[in-house]
Amino acid sequence: MTITRQAVADRIADYLHHRITQAQLVDWAETALMDGEFDAKDAATLSAVVARLGVADVRAFGLAWADCEELLGRLGFAARVEIVTT
Repeated sequence: MTITRQAVADRIADYLHHRITQAQLVDWAETALMDGEFDAKDAATLSAVVARLGVADVRAFGLAWADCEELLGRLGFAARVEIVTT
């Protein structure tokens, strides 16, 4: 599988929208690091961001909103919050 900036941003978005759990995000990142092929032009950035996602389940690292914003920024994306009634 080829890992692109969009693919990583989509996974972070899935996590932030509660479509996947933190454990699923970490599992995806670990698999991507072992088996994935990073888009050549963005390989350094992609591997660094995915590696950071891969340790999100370690207490010392975690994954806060600010971390997601920073990682998305490194990928060329920005996060927005929308407040809606339930």
